[in-house]
Amino acid sequence: MTDFDDGKLKDVALRAALDVFDTMLSMDARETKKVPEGFFNGSKIVGSVSFTGDVMGCSRIYVNHDFAKEMTCAMLGMEPDEIEGDEEIHDVIGEVSNMIGGGVKSHLCDMGFPCQLSIPNITSGTNFTIETRQWAWHEHCCLQCAQHLAMVEIFLKTK
Repeated sequence: MTDFDDGKLKDVALRAALDVFDTMLSMDARETKKVPEGFFNGSKIVGSVSFTGDVMGCSRIYVNHDFAKEMTCAMLGMEPDEIEGDEEIHDVIGEVSNMIGGGVKSHLCDMGFPCQLSIPNITSGTNFTIETRQWAWHEHCCLQCAQHLAMVEIFLKTK
């Protein structure tokens, strides 16, 4: 797994995320190098999936509620006033996290690390943190899409 020591894991996560934003959301996203101060403060929605097998870990996407709503409209072809509640928003963020995780999983399997993907998990609220410890590799990338930001994190370790 030493291939990920040189930043390859970040590249894999970035490519997977950009592909999802382009093909599934029809959104023009690009990498921004710095996570802005206060990005993790306030209301946010986090979609995550876990990997298990020859490699273990997780993939997460963090977005604020406004961006999650915009992503939902884009994926479902809806107008903002048609969204009735958070269930649709959570479903879309779960699906986006699943697709990003699936892109990473596919790459891991191609590298000889067969693994399975969990169902998506959604965490939402205000002023919370998610701690992840004891992973051999941790990378993140921040995406900008118009005035919105998303952050993707990947944590991995081998058995």
